[in-house]
Amino acid sequence: MRVNLYAMQSSPLELAPADTKRHWLAAQLAEILRDRLVMVSMGIWVLVIVATPIALWTMGQPGLLAALQAGVLTQVVTVLLVLVRAGLLRQALLAGAAVPLLGWLVEVVGQASGFPFGSYQYTPLLQPQLAGVPVLIPLAWLMMMPPAWAMALVIAGAQPGWRARVRRAAVAALAFTAWDLFLDPQMVAWNAWVWAVPGVYFGIPLLNFAGWLLVAFCVSLLLAPGWLPLAPLIMIYAVTCVLQTIGQLLFWQLAGPGVAGLAGMGGMLAWAYARRTIVRVAEPATN
Repeated sequence: MRVNLYAMQSSPLELAPADTKRHWLAAQLAEILRDRLVMVSMGIWVLVIVATPIALWTMGQPGLLAALQAGVLTQVVTVLLVLVRAGLLRQALLAGAAVPLLGWLVEVVGQASGFPFGSYQYTPLLQPQLAGVPVLIPLAWLMMMPPAWAMALVIAGAQPGWRARVRRAAVAALAFTAWDLFLDPQMVAWNAWVWAVPGVYFGIPLLNFAGWLLVAFCVSLLLAPGWLPLAPLIMIYAVTCVLQTIGQLLFWQLAGPGVAGLAGMGGMLAWAYARRTIVRVAEPATN
């Protein structure tokens, strides 16, 4: 049996010695650095995001759109690679198929009916599109949903049972929706989609966030596993928060959403840190 410092199972937790908690961040970082393939993938993703403003300056809108697509795809690959390298191939395949499918269906219904996000329409900017929904959007759901699940495991715990599962789904919905505090104003500013009636949050209706909470809760309740490699997924969540904050404050002239998004995602990270626990569990059985 090997001790895995960033894994959680849906069984009663055996806490590590109290003094180990003082080295929580160092232990999590050590677990991330141990997997070189994940580190390479994460590094490529970060480089793509950092290069996005440069792509805009040098190539204009086509460069920006190409960098945006590359950023989503490299983050999706990184998230799925984290799951596969942790021995969660079945969960990676399930999430990789079900999350984009559900996200796409919700977006199709949302555009047609105004439920659950409010009345909005995608512009032709993001291509390709399927039934009027950019393919990039369901993939963006996939790139952030597992990190939100990892945040929920740290904050709400990995206890078994439906009540605990509901608690984790609720926290995951909060973690996921906090990301949209950055995303929606940025995409509206770039004319990726438009709202029929602009709302009070930098042009975004508050109903949109209620819809995000509802959909993220339902998807998490259905699909979130009870065991995840926590450290790399939380690192992805944290890096997303940092990069979005820097981008919106320094490059995209979106100071308000940048501060609000930092408060939202940063608040979730602070909550996770306050609830931090290093657990000593057996890895999933392998033959």
